[in-house]
Amino acid sequence: MVTINDIKNSKKNGEKIVALTAYDFLTGYWVDKCGIDIVLVGDSLGMVIKGEENTLSVTLEEVIYHTKIVRKVVKNGFLVVDLPFGSFHITPEDTIKNCIRIIKETGANSVKIEGGKKRYELIKRIIESEIPVMGHIGLTPQSINVYGGYRVQGKSIKRAEELIEDAIYLEKAGCFSIVLELVPKEISKIITENVKIPTIGIGSGPYCDGQVLVFHDMLGMNPFADFKFLRKYANLSNEIETGITNYIKDVKNGNYPSMEESFTVNEKLRKYLEERYGSNTENK
Repeated sequence: MVTINDIKNSKKNGEKIVALTAYDFLTGYWVDKCGIDIVLVGDSLGMVIKGEENTLSVTLEEVIYHTKIVRKVVKNGFLVVDLPFGSFHITPEDTIKNCIRIIKETGANSVKIEGGKKRYELIKRIIESEIPVMGHIGLTPQSINVYGGYRVQGKSIKRAEELIEDAIYLEKAGCFSIVLELVPKEISKIITENVKIPTIGIGSGPYCDGQVLVFHDMLGMNPFADFKFLRKYANLSNEIETGITNYIKDVKNGNYPSMEESFTVNEKLRKYLEERYGSNTENK
């Protein structure tokens, strides 16, 4: 079983961290079976599960619901849960109550929170409540309305310095790792070299200590996902379309189900049915 110490020590041991999202029993099953280090129940479920344009509509109840399902099958990976929009934009006391509720009701190992320096005091309070925190800076999807869309962050001197400072503050606050999203590789390299905790990139280049992707995007299940940073390790969209199309064809043509794919009665019942209903069931 992957522990928080394994995650912390991976950096000094030169071991890359592999993270992947999961939202239900089967996605949780596959990522854990294959040996993913960190399993993230991300608020990206707003898009890949709910079909929304962004993550903002995801609620605390939804995150808890999905995490409880994933926890049933994730036995080895380190399970992290996104704090959804609105669940920590409140008083520290209420935020901690939400975090405690997530851990108690789901059995997750950690929460993830978006934001850098401005979350410093809040993150300290959460960690003082015995809850590990994964930080998240760069493109923080819950701030999409502020950024004006999904844009690469750190493209100016001012913003680059802010990101580096954010990472340092997250480390000081006690985060055990930091997600860097849509950050230029040069800045990710500087951040990775200047903090002792692992950095986990998504669209942030090869210098991070690990990588995370969305399950449905990485497997090519999501026909709407087409990002520069996304490498599709399978093309399940085509497989799914082919499978459904062939299923429709076989049912329409009467080719499914076949006799071999059907159940049958014993000989005594078959004869009774023939006598009672006058139907020759043997050859149908």
